[in-house]
Amino acid sequence: MSGSARALVAAGALLCSLTLVAWRQSRALGALGELERVRNERALVQAEKEAMERAIQHLESRARVVPVARDRLGMRTPQATEIVILPGEAP
Repeated sequence: MSGSARALVAAGALLCSLTLVAWRQSRALGALGELERVRNERALVQAEKEAMERAIQHLESRARVVPVARDRLGMRTPQATEIVILPGEAP
């Protein structure tokens, strides 16, 4: 094999290896971009979950339930003489 043929083969091998490195790096950058997108989506879902949990806590709070029960259902807090404790086992 002549010197120019060797140089041509070496240049071709170098070009192939550089192309392979560039392809691999572009795939890695694409994967990192997708990972960042998923992380952002997860953070948004987590924030939404926390907001829903706060809303549930507010809706279940005594400070909200008592006035709603009074206004909508006509309920009131019982007097001590109206409370009956039934014997039985705890669930």
